[in-house]
Amino acid sequence: MKKTTIKDIAAAAGVSPASVSMILNGRNLSRFTEQTIQNVYRASRQLGYLPKKQQRHKNPKETIIIVCPSLMNPYYATLIQSMEQEARLRGYLTMIFTTYWDKASEREVLEMATDPSIAGIIFSMIPQQPHMAEEVSKLVPMVAVGDRTYNLKLDTVDVNNYSAGRMVASHLIGLGHKHVAYISTTLNEEHSSRMKRCDGLSDEYFQSCPAGTVTVYTQDVSSHKELYVTGVEHEVGYSLTQKCLQESPHVTAIVAINDMVAYGVRAALIDAGRRIPDDMSLCAFDNIYPSRFPGVDLTTIEHAIVERGRSSIRLLSEKLRGESEFIDENAITRVEYQSNLVVGSTTGPARSH
Repeated sequence: MKKTTIKDIAAAAGVSPASVSMILNGRNLSRFTEQTIQNVYRASRQLGYLPKKQQRHKNPKETIIIVCPSLMNPYYATLIQSMEQEARLRGYLTMIFTTYWDKASEREVLEMATDPSIAGIIFSMIPQQPHMAEEVSKLVPMVAVGDRTYNLKLDTVDVNNYSAGRMVASHLIGLGHKHVAYISTTLNEEHSSRMKRCDGLSDEYFQSCPAGTVTVYTQDVSSHKELYVTGVEHEVGYSLTQKCLQESPHVTAIVAINDMVAYGVRAALIDAGRRIPDDMSLCAFDNIYPSRFPGVDLTTIEHAIVERGRSSIRLLSEKLRGESEFIDENAITRVEYQSNLVVGSTTGPARSH
C-alpha cells in the first residue's frame, strides 16, 4: 500500500504542500483560516497520514485526550485513573486536560483535539458545548462519560441520574421523611446530572409522598473559584446547610448533589450540634472511596466509576480499530450502567417533631 505523503493531503485539501507542512507542524497557523486548517486535518485523517513525530518511533503510540472539570473530587480522580489503566493495557498514551467548567478551556481542548496527532478524546463529563463537541467528533473519535442524555449525538458511557434521584427519594420516604432539602453547586442545563438528580428526587416525592416537600438550595460556582478554591464543594455544602437549618427547620433529611458536598453538609450539621441520623439524615451520590471510611459511612448512590472509566476506553478503542459492531459513522453507541443505593449509617427514621 502506497504511503501517504504531504502532496496527497495537499491535493485532497486543495492547498499547497507547503501549507500542509506548516499546518501539520503547527507553524504560522495565523496565516490560515480555521476552515483551511480543518480541511487539512480532515484530509490527513482520512488518508491515514502519520505525523513525523510518530514516524520517528518504531512502535508509535496513539494519544488520547481525557477532559475533566476537576481533579480535587475523588470521583474524577478515580474515573481518570481507571481510564489510564485500560489505556495502558491497550497501548495508548493519555493526556489530561482540566477545564474547571470553563467554556473557553473546553473550546481550546476541542480545537486541539482535531490535530491528526491526537487519536481520540474522552470527556469525563457531558460537554458544556455539545454542538461544538458533536462537530469535532466528525473529525476525531469521541466518547463522553456522564449522564443518560438521548439528544447528545456522541458515543456515551453513562448512568441514569434521574432514576438515581428517585431511588434516593424512595429510600427517604420509606424512612418517614416528608420534608427534605436538596443541596447543590451550580444547578443549570450545563450540568445535566445535577438537574436530573433533582428532578428524580422531586418527581418521586410528588408521586409517592404528595404531602411532602423538596426544598432546593443551590450556589453558583464560577470557573475561577473551581480553579483556585480547592475545597469549594465542601464549602458550598457547609454554607448551604447553615442556610437550610435557619430557613427550613421542618426538613429532616438533606440530599447532597455528590459525596464531596455531603462532607460539607456533615461538618455543618456536627458544628450545629445535630446528630446524624437521629436529628437529620444525609444522602448523596457517587460512592467515592472516602465515603466508606469508618465514621463517615455515607448513604449514597454507587455509580460504577471504575467500570465506566474502563468501558469508555474500550469503546473508543473499538472505534479507532474499526472493531465496533456499529461501523456506520452515523451510528451512536450508548453503554449504560445501573446505579445502586449503598445504605450507610447517615440515614435513619425521620425524627418526630
